Amino acid sequence: MKKSMLFGLALSLALSSLIACSSSDKAAKAEAISAKNMMELLPVDAQGVIFIDVHKAMAIEVVDKAIKDEKSYKKYLEFVEKTGIDPKEDLNYLTAAMLKGDDGEEGVGIVNMKYEPQALLSVIKKKAQEEDQEFLEEEYNGMNIYYSEDEGKKGGFAFLNKSNIAVGTLPGLKAVIDVFKGNKDNVYKNEELSTILKKVNKKTLVWGAVLVPPKAASAAAGNPMLPDMTSVKSVSFNFDYKNKNIMLEIKGASADAEKNQKIATQLNGFKSLGAMAVAEKPEIGELMNAIEISATAEFITISAAIPEELLTKLKGDVVPSEPEKK
Repeated sequence: MKKSMLFGLALSLALSSLIACSSSDKAAKAEAISAKNMMELLPVDAQGVIFIDVHKAMAIEVVDKAIKDEKSYKKYLEFVEKTGIDPKEDLNYLTAAMLKGDDGEEGVGIVNMKYEPQALLSVIKKKAQEEDQEFLEEEYNGMNIYYSEDEGKKGGFAFLNKSNIAVGTLPGLKAVIDVFKGNKDNVYKNEELSTILKKVNKKTLVWGAVLVPPKAASAAAGNPMLPDMTSVKSVSFNFDYKNKNIMLEIKGASADAEKNQKIATQLNGFKSLGAMAVAEKPEIGELMNAIEISATAEFITISAAIPEELLTKLKGDVVPSEPEKK
């Protein structure tokens, strides 16, 4: 389904800032809050959450290099001029939740940044007019929600306070406002999710966790290659960047030690099959060797330290030299 204009624009404010900004020593720390405080704005019925430390991302050399090569950098500067928001100076954190809704999955994110609500609202209203999109406004629990509707799906944003903007589907926005107003419990009251979150490495660039939905468990049960995966009730993850290496760790939580070992064995088998392609593309062999899979009584763990150079090779960004003309 095509995303609504307002939802997409507001979300891009957060995500494009993450990937289209150079590092800065003048980050807007005055308006920043802790990761725990950010998570406390997410609703109790979250089925999965993610947290991104944007300042840590901006410190990565490859991100700084990307911004210098960015063809749309002029538009970025125009955005700064129109809104008074300089993402490289003003953006702090991103967090988001996947929710279970009456009509399927709902989602909501929160952007922690320094901004001027009226300036940003003016830009979005103007964009809506240019795109001939209907700009809707609804008051909920004493706060204004701005949104558009596309194919029956409503999505938009709400200014929670001077440093937090909620972005998401309408039910997701209302859930966050309820939490913000103290009328709904936050995600830490979700016993299943909060239990796994306590064990996640929160000092990394990106971290989070998701509960395995019943549909996924049923699908695994029906797959003869993955019958033991039904024991996995949640998955946590974290990603980081150190010394030009992408560091990742994914943990599937399961209380069945025997099945955990079987799953690890199965995954290592799949890994070996992937390594068989090494003759055709040696980089795949390097990637397989960088991945480690193990099991304990509580978790199945997939971890890796992948050199940035290897990812570049896998993407085919290394252009071979042209043969000499005879």
